[in-house]
Amino acid sequence: MGKGYAEGPAAEEAERLLDELRAGTPPAQPPGRSAVYGSTVDEPERHFIGWLGEVDPDVLFASGEAWGLTVVRQTTR
Repeated sequence: MGKGYAEGPAAEEAERLLDELRAGTPPAQPPGRSAVYGSTVDEPERHFIGWLGEVDPDVLFASGEAWGLTVVRQTTR
């Protein structure tokens, strides 16, 4: 009888990552982009503003258009 939770693609991927860590191979980083999050007058709750490079958080903050800005790396799968 199988363990259920310890079988299938997720378990195989976890086992592969564990083998890589044991071998000293750093795990591959998924592709990603840097997203800018913050607050604006129209939407005071923290929300996605745009992609870094398409929007400049320093300019947004200096202009007063947005505040509480953070840049977060997100996977793009």
